Amino acid sequence: MRGRLARLLLAAALALLPAAVQAHDSRPVLVSIAQQGGDLYLARVVTPPSVPIFDVPSARLPDGCLRAGGQASARPAYSVQALYRCTDGLGGGTVTLKYPEFNPSLSTMLRVSWLSGETRTVVSPPETLSIGIPDPETATGVAGQYFMLGVHHILSGVDHLLFLACLLLIAGTGRRILIVVTGFTVAHSITLALAALRLVHVPVPPVEAAIALSIVFLPTEIARPRRDTLTWRYPVAVSGSFGFLHGFGFAAALGETGMPQTEVPTALLFFNVGVEAGQLMFIGALIVAMLAVTRALGRERLAPDRLLPRVERPAAYVVGSLAAFWMVERLWAFVPVS
Repeated sequence: MRGRLARLLLAAALALLPAAVQAHDSRPVLVSIAQQGGDLYLARVVTPPSVPIFDVPSARLPDGCLRAGGQASARPAYSVQALYRCTDGLGGGTVTLKYPEFNPSLSTMLRVSWLSGETRTVVSPPETLSIGIPDPETATGVAGQYFMLGVHHILSGVDHLLFLACLLLIAGTGRRILIVVTGFTVAHSITLALAALRLVHVPVPPVEAAIALSIVFLPTEIARPRRDTLTWRYPVAVSGSFGFLHGFGFAAALGETGMPQTEVPTALLFFNVGVEAGQLMFIGALIVAMLAVTRALGRERLAPDRLLPRVERPAAYVVGSLAAFWMVERLWAFVPVS
């Protein structure tokens, strides 16, 4: 079991290598429109660092909205904001995103806030650049929207997936995998809720760097010949401890999207359910791939005692090297630009 997972981990890491350097840049483009008073609206477009500076998009508000000035901010999160006068309001209108060069295949989050306190949020897929002003919030609509947001976030987060794959490799057996995944789920659900509800605040850049460090830790344990350390004997302790950390990362993604004021518990619950569904989809894909490889190559060639020494350490080196690169990259963001 452990040997087969090691083989799959190596294959997955190599397949994800072209996108690995942008593992934490799968964040969406955020278009925020806030009513300032009467027919005045402040529109802001925030793009993640993965979008080149020459391809920062602009947003066109519905017909009847005239621009009244604006300004741009510097990296790493490049933003452009402008004040608009919308004499006909926003009801029934469409916001269109335009890239100067090419569509970088990022989702778009549109968040509209009124003076009444109501906030509406809608998520569009990468291929959709024209977004209708969202309808009033309903529990059903928020549940579906934030469930899909959670699924998208976990499946597009290469760093989180490789961390989970390393946990599965260390756990080994089906029973231990269940315990480890449960511990990770419980832990990140706690910190996700605390951070999303603003009961605890942790800066995002240090969290992202620490998440990369947590991924470095697991391949290091896998590459060592010893199997009697705390990590191998009690993997749930590691999954639970680092789960708290990853929960803050999930909360950062949720914070960029914004929480609907009228359905906060629903949004939080179904975002977390979406994350769990994405994790189960990833685990299921690994199991299906394992069965397919076993059938294709034959059980004898996949015997753990023959495969494990050949595959486990190279897989650990590949994942560890990627994680070390992410950690250095994220730590470099702390260096002030003169």
